[in-house]
Amino acid sequence: MNVRVRVAAIACAAIFTVAGIASRAQTQDPSASAPQAQAPAAPQTGAQARPAQPPAATPAPQPEYPKVHLTAGRSTVLSTDFDITRIAVTNPTVADATVVQPREVLIDGKAPGTISLIVWGGSDRKQYDLIVEEPVSPLQQNLAQLFPGEDIRVSSSQDSTILSGMVSSTSVMLRAGEIAQASESKKSVINLLQVPGGNESQQVLLQVRFAEVNHQVLQELGVSLFTTGNGFHNTWGRLTTQQFTAPTFTQLSSTKVGDQVTSQSGDITFSDFLNIFLLNTKYDIGAVIRALQSTGHFQSLAEPNLIAYNGQEASFLAGGEFPVPVVQGATGTVTVQFKEFGIRLTFKPTIAGDVIRLKVAPEVSALDFANGVSLGGFRIPALTTRRAATDVELRDGQSFAIAGLLDNVSQDDQAAIPLLSKLPIIGALFKSKSERQQQTELMVLITPRLVRPLDPDEVPPLPTRFKPIIKGGDGKDKDKKQDKGTGGQGDVVDSLQGTGAVDAPTALATDPKATNGKKRQTGGR
Repeated sequence: MNVRVRVAAIACAAIFTVAGIASRAQTQDPSASAPQAQAPAAPQTGAQARPAQPPAATPAPQPEYPKVHLTAGRSTVLSTDFDITRIAVTNPTVADATVVQPREVLIDGKAPGTISLIVWGGSDRKQYDLIVEEPVSPLQQNLAQLFPGEDIRVSSSQDSTILSGMVSSTSVMLRAGEIAQASESKKSVINLLQVPGGNESQQVLLQVRFAEVNHQVLQELGVSLFTTGNGFHNTWGRLTTQQFTAPTFTQLSSTKVGDQVTSQSGDITFSDFLNIFLLNTKYDIGAVIRALQSTGHFQSLAEPNLIAYNGQEASFLAGGEFPVPVVQGATGTVTVQFKEFGIRLTFKPTIAGDVIRLKVAPEVSALDFANGVSLGGFRIPALTTRRAATDVELRDGQSFAIAGLLDNVSQDDQAAIPLLSKLPIIGALFKSKSERQQQTELMVLITPRLVRPLDPDEVPPLPTRFKPIIKGGDGKDKDKKQDKGTGGQGDVVDSLQGTGAVDAPTALATDPKATNGKKRQTGGR
C-alpha cells in the first residue's frame, strides 16, 4: 500500500515538473507563440467544425393599427366591442375624441394630419390611426362642376394654390388657371395641368421686328418789304405779317428846315435774311422773302431677340437715357436723374401645351426738343411715345403684327394784312402762310418659338471670313493695298478665310522669302 502511494506521488511530481517547464518556455519566448496565434486555423470538418454564428436579429415589424379616415371639418362615430373607461389622442389640434356611449366614441376632424387614438376598457386596450384629410375646397367643387370629366386636383398651402392633373385641351388648362387666380386672389396660382401632346420645353424665344416710317413735308411763303435807314422819299417804312422775321430800325434821326427835310439817317438790323434777300441802294427799298419747301423721310428698324422662361417676364431696351435735373427741397441742391427712351419691349410668356400665351407691351419713344422746357439753364426735352399692350395666343413659329400705330400731324398757319391782302393781283404780297405735315407709322411683328439649349455637339460653327467694310474707288480693298510691302502682314488678312469653326491662324512666316512670294493659307476646319 505504501509503495502505491509513493508511485502516485512520484507521478504527480513528474506531471507538475513538465507543466512548469512548458510554462517557463512560453514566458521566455513570446514571439514564438505569436505566429502560431496569427496563423489561420485549418479548416475543420465533421465533429471538429466550429458552429456558425447566429444571424443578426431583425427589428420586429411595427404592428398595423386599424385606420379611421375622415375629412377636416367632419365627424365620425367609432364603435368598440367593450365598455370604454378611458381614451387618449396624441394631437387634439388635428382631431378630438369624445365618449358618447359606453361603447361609442365621437371623433371630430379639425386639421389635416395623422394621429393616434388609444382606447382602454377594463382589461382591453385598442389603438387606432386617425387620418384627417384635406377638405374639398370650394375651388375644387367649382372646377368639378365647370369641367366635368376632367382630372383637376387642387392643393393649397399658405401662400399658393397648385393645380395638377391631366386635362383634355389647352383651353381647359388656361380657363382653370384663370378661375383659380380669380378665386384665390391673395395667393399665387401654380398651374401644373398637362395636356396630351404638350411640349416639354419651358423657354420661349421671342423674335421681334420694329419698323418705323416718318414722312415730313414743310411749305412756307411770305414777303416783308422795308426801306433803309435813309428812307424812301423822306419816308421810313416796313411791311410784314409778323409770321416770319422782319428787319428792325434803330437810331432814326432826321433834320428839317422849314418844310424841307435836309437829312435823314438810321440803322436797320437784320436778324434773319430768310432765304431770299433784295435791296435797291438807289431807291433805298428792299425785301426779304420766305419761300421754302422741304421734305423729310426717316426709317428705323430694330430686331431684338429675347428668351424668357415660362411664366417669367423679360424686357429689352434699345435706346439711351437723357439727364433731367431735379431740385431738392428747400436746399436748392440740383441732382440729375436719367430717363430712358428708345425701343422697349416687355413680354411674359405662358406655355400651355402646344400654345404660347403672350402678354406683350412694345413701346417706341423719341426725344422732342421742340416741346421741351428750360429749367435753371437746362434744356429738358419732351418724349414722343407710341405704346401698345396686348395678350395673344400663338403656336410655335406663328407670327402676329401690331400695326396701325399712326401719328398724323397737319398744321396750317396763315397771316395777312387787312385790306391790302384783298387787293387783286398784288394782294398776295401782303399774305404769308406756313404748312406742315408729318406722318409717323409704327409696326411691330412678333414671332414666338419654343427653344431648348444646344448640346456641345450641336453648336454651329462661327464664320471665319471677314469682309472689309471700306473699299477703294477702283473696287479693290484698301486694306490689301496697305498690306503690300509690310513684311508679310497682309497674309494675316488672307489667313482669316474659311467656313469652318473659328481657329487661331497657323504660324506665319515673317520673312517674305520664307513664303517664296506666295501667300500662305491657314487651314480652316
